[in-house]
Amino acid sequence: MKILKLSSILAVALLLFTSCSDDDVPQLEPVEAQRVSNLHAPQTGGTGQGPISGEFTKFDFSTGETTTSETEWDIAFRGTTIIVNGGQSQGATDEPNRTGNAAAYIVESDFVSVVNINEESFAQDTQAALAITPLSDMGWYNYSGPPNPNVPNSNLVTPISGRVLVFRTREGRYAKMEILSYYRDNPTASELMNFTDMMKLTEARYYTFNYVFQPNQGETTF
Repeated sequence: MKILKLSSILAVALLLFTSCSDDDVPQLEPVEAQRVSNLHAPQTGGTGQGPISGEFTKFDFSTGETTTSETEWDIAFRGTTIIVNGGQSQGATDEPNRTGNAAAYIVESDFVSVVNINEESFAQDTQAALAITPLSDMGWYNYSGPPNPNVPNSNLVTPISGRVLVFRTREGRYAKMEILSYYRDNPTASELMNFTDMMKLTEARYYTFNYVFQPNQGETTF
């Protein structure tokens, strides 16, 4: 009889311990791939049309939305330029102040294979250079050169395949991104070849990209 009672007590204790142990395990938020289509990043000026200006389009990874907040943004787009909310402003016209701890680097890999963060690779924007360089072939895109009627694919901006942008957000979480297109509705390569010179201007600066945001503080994998 005493043995039965002891067994019952042990069973209850084990159940309570298991329940408490389950409660102690942090419940992680899911990490999911998302796609953003036609994020508009307009600018005025540039390409021989005067100084570049215009508000940056700010993006918040935690909400997956653009924002007009002066502080609650992680990255921002204007034309082919991408800035992070960390480091220093370069003093460009309409450039937002940096108020967070965001940083970035580019890795050459396919998107799915980027699963770990390399903290030592992160850089922030500075007065001398942006973390994501805005230059053709050196950052995320290739520019095929100024308009030329004899070159069908001139004056096009195309993302460089196999380059993944990795970000630390303003709050110290992480995200990765692959840019798919710089033109409205993500046209195919053959469709781009048929773009008129006017379409190359009016349909440009509409980003389509895939991204994965790691919402869990302290987690460094995707």
